[in-house]
Amino acid sequence: MRLLPREEKFFHYFLGQVRLISEASVLLVEGARAGMDEAAERIGKLERDGDEIIHEIYQKLNSTFITPLDPEDIHKLASHLDDVLDGIEEVAHKMVAYKVKPVPMAALQICEMIESCAKTFELAFEALAKEENMTEYCIEINRLEDDADKVAREALADLFDKETDPIRLIKLKELYELLELTTDYCEDVADALQSVVVKNS
Repeated sequence: MRLLPREEKFFHYFLGQVRLISEASVLLVEGARAGMDEAAERIGKLERDGDEIIHEIYQKLNSTFITPLDPEDIHKLASHLDDVLDGIEEVAHKMVAYKVKPVPMAALQICEMIESCAKTFELAFEALAKEENMTEYCIEINRLEDDADKVAREALADLFDKETDPIRLIKLKELYELLELTTDYCEDVADALQSVVVKNS
């Protein structure tokens, strides 16, 4: 029996953040396919909205006595979700700043994997809010991150083997590294969720 009320609004914040990530990831894929300028502006707005949610989470965490999860886990989840949205924005910004046109197929593939991670986040955090098992979603995110690593490694090897323009080589190398880093951030979210599963099992 719980004698004191537990603050449940953290789940509302998390779901709001993952929906922003999902929307940004869709824009990232659309921009990579058809032109990033407008998509990057909209992603930037979503990133600012996300920063507001993260700020609210930290404020609520500092003023709440009984939380639905370990406060350390709430902080980690919020921080890693923030990293993912920041990563998506940085990828979009680099595509615009470096005028990456057309976007290489490998880069588009990784963008699509980031979108898949984002959709899996939604399922995972909905399960978290309902106290349902989310292990399968964490496994799927880890699988997507592994696949993205393979695509990025092959793309980099191919880039150094075939690209003759040194400036384009530098730009694409940085883009692939940013894309891979963003999928690493996705895996960080999955790892933090797994930690929640272990602590509450």
